[in-house]
Amino acid sequence: RRVLLLGEGNFSFSAALCGAQGTHVVATCYESEEEAAGRGGAARSIRRLRDSGAEVVFSVDCTKLKEHFLLGKREFDRIYFNFPHCGRKAGVVKNRQLLARFFHSCTEVLAQEGEIHVALCNGQGGTPLDEPRREWHNSWQIVAVAAGAGFILSAVHPFQAETIRGYKCTGYRSQDKSFCVEGALNHIFTRSTAPLCFTPESCKTQLGSQTVSFQVPQVLVDKINRGFLEVNSSHPVRTIKEKLIAGLSQALPLQERESSCLPLLHQGHPDGVCHSNIFWITLSPGQAPSTEKMSQGLANAVLFSHFGQDTDKNVQEGCPIPQQFYLRPSLLPHAQAIIKKRAFSPGTLQVLSGPVFRKCRITPRSMPVFHELLVVLAVSRGTENSCIQMLVDNIKTTLNSLHQGVSGIKPSISLQEATSFGTELNDFAVFERQLGEIQHFLCVGTDPDPSGSCVGVIRTAPDELKSPELVVVSASLNLDLLAMLLCGISDWRMLWTMDRRFLRQFPEGELRLFKSFSLYPPSYVHDVSFWLPDGEEFDEVAFHTLARKVSGEMVVSIQLRDNFQQPGTGRRSLCYRVTFQSCDRALGCREAAEMQLHFREEMQQHLGVTLR
Repeated sequence: RRVLLLGEGNFSFSAALCGAQGTHVVATCYESEEEAAGRGGAARSIRRLRDSGAEVVFSVDCTKLKEHFLLGKREFDRIYFNFPHCGRKAGVVKNRQLLARFFHSCTEVLAQEGEIHVALCNGQGGTPLDEPRREWHNSWQIVAVAAGAGFILSAVHPFQAETIRGYKCTGYRSQDKSFCVEGALNHIFTRSTAPLCFTPESCKTQLGSQTVSFQVPQVLVDKINRGFLEVNSSHPVRTIKEKLIAGLSQALPLQERESSCLPLLHQGHPDGVCHSNIFWITLSPGQAPSTEKMSQGLANAVLFSHFGQDTDKNVQEGCPIPQQFYLRPSLLPHAQAIIKKRAFSPGTLQVLSGPVFRKCRITPRSMPVFHELLVVLAVSRGTENSCIQMLVDNIKTTLNSLHQGVSGIKPSISLQEATSFGTELNDFAVFERQLGEIQHFLCVGTDPDPSGSCVGVIRTAPDELKSPELVVVSASLNLDLLAMLLCGISDWRMLWTMDRRFLRQFPEGELRLFKSFSLYPPSYVHDVSFWLPDGEEFDEVAFHTLARKVSGEMVVSIQLRDNFQQPGTGRRSLCYRVTFQSCDRALGCREAAEMQLHFREEMQQHLGVTLR
């Protein structure tokens, strides 16, 4: 590997690295050879470097690295810059500017999988590991500065000068003097994945007897057809799904429906579901099927399910089928269609799984798309309670074994009656309530939230089969929430990252505690105030969805700061605080500011508000 060292004072750090097998060292400094050799011990270190085959280069400007190396010798696997400083009494602003230009210069000479190591004195970096931590404006803000050039902080370690043989720091205020390195930190940066390019994308799906295409909503372009549940996937949501199914199959006969056979689109309007929670779809020009063709395709009735309405009856009575289409927000209609066609055996578990799509507010655990596992079982009337307990016990056993295998800690798993549920419902549970009556919530609690988060719901449908002997029991589980809780993933967006470092942590589907490869990502706060249109209710979900679209899921939080009503006119004004932060890639302050400006423009165009 090729290692580049910048800003060497007396070359003692470079000399300590040289000689390692398989490592070619290129040691540089900003001064001329004559100036550098005059520092105490520098001449001896330079001789040692040259004797070991290392390169020593002088008068190297760390902000113009590509100018100092030939094209074929520009790629370095590791770049060291220990205790950078502009010299003399330069303040934090000048040193930030130096780092910014340095990181931009590194983009042209660092290998794709390379690392940048920057050692800073205690307090300079501005991360939570600095003790004591300076105020943000008084630090070098190294993570934000690096993000501007496309780098993320992937590790931080103490800079242990005493363990580096022969090392002696020098260069205090551009002099041949040492300085205090106690508590110093070595910051390790890696390349971020490139910003996503959200080009319009079309998707094909089956609708009745026809194959139709539609344009994917922009917020879902990077999430449609990702194949997390496919056979060759090692994604944790698939591992959890397979483990749950394996556990259930030991208790009862089981039939799994292929997720690829479940259409993405439904038609009509889901009863009881808020209009703003649905991803409405317009079919590509010339794609809308006729009512006649749709009726002919009703063998696949899941496409027209209205969450409990009898679709076949509507068609038989000649009711027109509305030409409205939307991405499926649940797998429940598919299960209801199976039940209506009686395409099952009583006592056999019917298992469906696949991604579902719901507009929602922005929080770390509110997902516009997640993978649902739906289990449906027809049992003898009067035995439904024991059936529910059997399902829950089975799920508990599987989740306990998974979580203990990951962290060694047993999670708290509880079944709570919907009528007495005391904890505030999360967005998943709130939406599930819109789909129909719920008997029980399944909650999983882990540190630091032992009270539990709702990850599943259980329903009984006494009249679904129109049978005096049988009752339908269904359990719906949010696999993404389970993956977050079991693997210690704090932000749902990480499950959908394009960065390969995520899946590398789960080789061959093995569940492990997740370790973030992007530490202390910088956040940027912007406020936006606006007047609401007269006489109109404000659709907050649409506001959050627009923020998702404009930022490419770079908004981590939206908080209402002020709700003002103007005396006399009654006009309402809202002020929101929007926080931009990425969990997996570099986000610089300039990029965040551009997103905010774009957001303001889109708000006026799509929400009809008047900016203040």
